[in-house]
Amino acid sequence: MEETRYLTFALGKGRLAKKTLELLEEIGITCEEMKDKDSRKLVFVNEERKLRFFLAKGPDVPTYVEYGAADIGVVGKDTVLEENRRVYEVLDLGFGKCRMCVCGPESSRELLQHHERIRVASKYPNIAKDYFYNKKHQTVDIIRLNGSVELGPMVGLSDVIVDIVETGSTLKENGLTILEEICPLSARMIVNQVSMQMQTDRIKRLINEIRQNWELEKVRKEYKDK
Repeated sequence: MEETRYLTFALGKGRLAKKTLELLEEIGITCEEMKDKDSRKLVFVNEERKLRFFLAKGPDVPTYVEYGAADIGVVGKDTVLEENRRVYEVLDLGFGKCRMCVCGPESSRELLQHHERIRVASKYPNIAKDYFYNKKHQTVDIIRLNGSVELGPMVGLSDVIVDIVETGSTLKENGLTILEEICPLSARMIVNQVSMQMQTDRIKRLINEIRQNWELEKVRKEYKDK
């Protein structure tokens, strides 16, 4: 009876969705409909496992999950932290790894060390506020930007920025550097709180399948490296 109901996934658009579908295929879950690039469908179905998938903008995924429109979501840890929705974070999927950092010109390092009042530009005002107010206990003025936050210190809008860093090449090209690391980031699986109670067996089975696949891949990699 439990599997007569569809289990719905909300996937963050772009690389996260692509990597998630590849991960699911490794454990035998496919959705051929989603591979059709010409399709205008918004919701895709795997009838065999009674699963539904839809794509959403990253910041919207936790909202869909919190309100039960999706049972499961896959999104970056940065979005989980910034949106701060009432969801369960159940699994680190291990891909999309990067870091949330405080960055700026080298001259701003002293401002951070002496806890001076500074201006911080970021696409992630909630993460920035939590870091400076609750962890560093430093008073700051936070300026929300939606575009290239690297411009902030370059044009005098802010002293530093809080942003995602992958390779650091963009920072270097613009005369900025990593001043402090806030936290590591990667793709996370989140679950609706009611779904976790009502669909416990199915969700736990899925999590275990993914974990077992990881362990198998890890053994294969170690064997290949020998």
